[in-house]
Amino acid sequence: MTTVAEPDEIFAPVPPRRLIVSVYGLYARERGGALSVSSLVRLLGGLGVDGQAVRSAVSRLKRRGLLEPQKVGGAAGYRLSPALADVLAEGDERIFSRRRAGAGEGWLLVAFSVPESARDQRHQLRSLLIRLGLGTVAPGLWVAPAHLEAEVSHALDRAGLRGYTELFRSRHVAGRPLRETVASWWDLDALAGQYSAFVARQEPVLHAWRDADGEPEQAFADFVTLVTVWRRLPYLDPGLPLEALPESWVGDRAEELFGDLRARLAGPAREHVSTVLDP
Repeated sequence: MTTVAEPDEIFAPVPPRRLIVSVYGLYARERGGALSVSSLVRLLGGLGVDGQAVRSAVSRLKRRGLLEPQKVGGAAGYRLSPALADVLAEGDERIFSRRRAGAGEGWLLVAFSVPESARDQRHQLRSLLIRLGLGTVAPGLWVAPAHLEAEVSHALDRAGLRGYTELFRSRHVAGRPLRETVASWWDLDALAGQYSAFVARQEPVLHAWRDADGEPEQAFADFVTLVTVWRRLPYLDPGLPLEALPESWVGDRAEELFGDLRARLAGPAREHVSTVLDP
């Protein structure tokens, strides 16, 4: 069974590096992929992150090969690396247009065998499958909704791990009821806890915006935080069919809440970004 982080993580302060990745994903790509450090400092200041923390986080992202130095208007700045640009492009569909499978669409099975001499690749492969949200059927056999075939295949190719795997399409035709089976592949109780924590954190934000219009800078802060906190959830739940999930699945409410806040905040947040980047 694939395990899920504790719900407390949803309420924890968001690390600056994760906020920076969200800012690049939301706003830098439409501007050639680069932002100046001074613009990042100003934007993140609205989220309560001081300049030194921004610069330290950018340096860490650079060391990890996710950002690359580039002058922006003559000022020091950074652009997305090809690796991070690829990950962000893939993430767009998961985060903003996630598809929920139907029970009759079948499953993708990923079987792998990694020799003892390549144990580092075994760890890398397992980490990749967990990051993509696959469930565990048995040691060496992982499962996902069938519509993720292209995404999983591309991720394996990009990581150079395809040679250790075999991919199959399958249907669940016999055995325990589907809900019991899926609950043995994914930790649905922990996943529900993550969704519930997201709802508890974000519902007050929606209520505040319904009660009164806020400033574009506040919309930016709330929207970037929303996307950053939400970003992991569509990977923990890779669009599992509702028929395979518990009744009154809290993930539905969480997804609806994300959509409502996105519709309300994205426009004024972009206005604020324009005032900072296009004064």
